Amino acid sequence: MTSIQRGLIPTDIPARNRGDAIARFLRLIRFSHSIFALPFALASLIVAADGRPSPRVFLLVVVCMIMARTAAMLFNRVVDWEIDQRNPRTQSRHLLASKPVAIFSIIVSSVLFIFCAAKINRVTFALSPVALALIFFYSLTKRFTNTTHFFLGLALGIAPIAAWIAQTGRIGLPSVILALGVLCWVAGFDLIYSIQDYDFDRREGLHSLVVWLGITRSLRFAQLLHLTMLVALIAFGAVAKLGSVYFSAMILVAAALVFEHRSARRLDVAGINRAFFQSNAFVSAVFLIAVWLDCIL
Repeated sequence: MTSIQRGLIPTDIPARNRGDAIARFLRLIRFSHSIFALPFALASLIVAADGRPSPRVFLLVVVCMIMARTAAMLFNRVVDWEIDQRNPRTQSRHLLASKPVAIFSIIVSSVLFIFCAAKINRVTFALSPVALALIFFYSLTKRFTNTTHFFLGLALGIAPIAAWIAQTGRIGLPSVILALGVLCWVAGFDLIYSIQDYDFDRREGLHSLVVWLGITRSLRFAQLLHLTMLVALIAFGAVAKLGSVYFSAMILVAAALVFEHRSARRLDVAGINRAFFQSNAFVSAVFLIAVWLDCIL
C-alpha cells in the first residue's frame, strides 16, 4: 500500500455515518459543494438581467441548479455503487443511503428540475432533458475515456449558459465565454482532486488522465487549465462590460488558484482536500460578489 493510499483510508467512518437521514443524504450528494457552480450561474443571470433579475426567475434558477446537481450526484453514486465500495476514499458512501432511496431521489429531483425549468420559459423547458442527459453522461465517461474531467467541466459549464437563457430566452456570448472558463476551472481542480485516486484507478484499470500523464504532469496540466480559466474570466468581464471592481477581484481569484496549486504539490491528502474546498469556494464566492457589486454600483 502506497503513502497516498494510506492517507485515503477513512478513519472516521462511524462518525461520518451518524446523524439523521437528511444529514446523511446531504453528505451523500456533497451538498456543500453546490457553492462551486451555483455562483457562476447566478453571476451570468445577474449580467443578463443588467443587475436586476426578477425574484421569481432568480429563485427558479437556484432551485433548478440544486435539483440538477442533486440528480447528477445521485446518478453518479448509483452507477459507481460497486466501484465506490472498493475505493478506500469512498467505501462508506453506500452506508449513507440505500440504493433504492438514491434511485427514487434521482427521479424526484429530475422531475422537479424539469418542472421548474418549465416555469421559467419555453426554451429552458425544451432544453431541460438535454441538460440532464449531459450531466448524467459524465458519470459514465470514466469507463471509456481519460478525459472525464472535461465532461465534468462541461456538466458544470452549461450552468451560466442555462441561466442566461432563463433570463433572455437565448444564448449570449458572455455566457459562452464564462462557460469555457468554468469548464477549464472544474477540469483543473478535478484533475488535482483525482490524484487521491491514483493508486486505486491504476489498480482497477479505470480510465484516468492522472494515471496516463502521471502526477507531476497532471499538476502542470491543471495549472494550464486554471490559467486558461483566468483568461476566460477576464474576457468575460470585458465582453460583459464590467468595471474596476470585477477586474480587481481577478487578483484575488488568481491568488486563490496559486494557493490551491502550491498545496497540491505537497501531495498531502488532507491538504489537497482542504485546498480543494477552501480555494474553489473562495473563487466562486469572490466572482459572484464582484459581478454583483459591479452591476449595481
